[in-house]
Amino acid sequence: MSEKDISFRDRPINMDEKGARKWVYAKKPKGKWYTRRTIFSWFVLLFFIGAPFIKINGNPFILLDIAHRKFIIFGAIFWAQDTFILAMLMLSFVIFIVLFTVTFGRIWCGWACPQTIFLEMVFRKIEYLIEGDYKKRYKLDSGPWTTEKGIKKITKHTIFIVISIVMTNTFLLWFMGPEGLFELVKDPISEHFSGFIIMIAISSFFYWVYSFFREQICTMVCPYGRMQGVLLDSKSIVVSYDYKRGEPRGTKQTGDCIDCRQCVSVCPTGIDIRNGIQLECINCTACIDQCNTVMKSVKKPAGLIRFDSEYGIQNGNKSIWSTRNRAYSVVLVIIFSFFVYTLFSRPAIETTILRTPGLLYQQNDDNTISNVYNIKIVNKTHDEMKLDIKLISHDGIISMAGNSMTVKDQNMFESTFLLFIAEENIKSDKTKIEFGIYSNNELIETFKTTFVGP
Repeated sequence: MSEKDISFRDRPINMDEKGARKWVYAKKPKGKWYTRRTIFSWFVLLFFIGAPFIKINGNPFILLDIAHRKFIIFGAIFWAQDTFILAMLMLSFVIFIVLFTVTFGRIWCGWACPQTIFLEMVFRKIEYLIEGDYKKRYKLDSGPWTTEKGIKKITKHTIFIVISIVMTNTFLLWFMGPEGLFELVKDPISEHFSGFIIMIAISSFFYWVYSFFREQICTMVCPYGRMQGVLLDSKSIVVSYDYKRGEPRGTKQTGDCIDCRQCVSVCPTGIDIRNGIQLECINCTACIDQCNTVMKSVKKPAGLIRFDSEYGIQNGNKSIWSTRNRAYSVVLVIIFSFFVYTLFSRPAIETTILRTPGLLYQQNDDNTISNVYNIKIVNKTHDEMKLDIKLISHDGIISMAGNSMTVKDQNMFESTFLLFIAEENIKSDKTKIEFGIYSNNELIETFKTTFVGP
């Protein structure tokens, strides 16, 4: 056994024998898959930048206001009281990720992950523009410092710093909204010095990640690459090398692979896809485009590297779809439908009615029994609501503190009221009762509690 065989993949691709960092100089990809990924990435970037500015009936499309424990997702408001719904949505999301990975592999990483999109579609494109392709960049980095090198490095890193600051402020838009951020920017730095320091710290982190740490986020930090080791199976659709067609490789061998290593040169994480599924592979399809270009030049069919499963390659299946993939896709649609249904089927308000602690019932001269209740109503809509409360389980009279129950949009109403029920209608020391909350004489929510009597 050779030394190469003994040391095969006993360390990360971007480390040498001594554990030092090996920089990946990836060749600029081109081809139909890269074009598709670029178009998709621009849509994702537009959504990332534009979503906080989108309004639905004058209200935010998405707002994650952690400070005030208010979340707006697709125009629907979630409060701290909606923990159960948020937990169900999170559980649905986790199940979606698991099934999606089992079915389609790590395609999220190469196509939709913000880390990949910003690195490959923003920072690397700027780097290609200023420093050139991989050979020129390697020569520039390994060569001595010259005026040309200094200008290129200063220009590149200045642009990187500006983009990092813009990224941070765009990121803050999701948590503060455009109005909140613009108000913050207009104020003197001295009034928000701690917030300014946090913004600089986050921008510096982004700059460090995309300028220096780069693909190591995917290969060393992100747990998703390691998760796929237990989630993928022989029928998962991933970027695959057709070893049955390609081996034995070499220009003078019978396999279609000519061992040109172009698939390695274009890989942003520096792996050899021909070695099979590896945690560093982000399914970015750069190797597919490069291999198809080589196959075309040697007059051989495209698709030596393609989206396929181990089962498909082994059995020569032409279609990547199977009964299992279709079944999982149906489950994914059902889970996503549940997510959407939960978003839009929540009640417009949330009511809590509890007897005032420490107070017992009171017997009145008119042969009625009264209890004191505290009421709290959260308005989850963007409209001001005028509400009424009625006892719908018994005959009773409600005396509310204050003249009206008006709840402003995205706000809370709190008050106290007395409930009077005729003594003859009280059959036990704890009677179950039910209230109805009405808006424009329409019942929109009910709440059950107890009434204490003699």
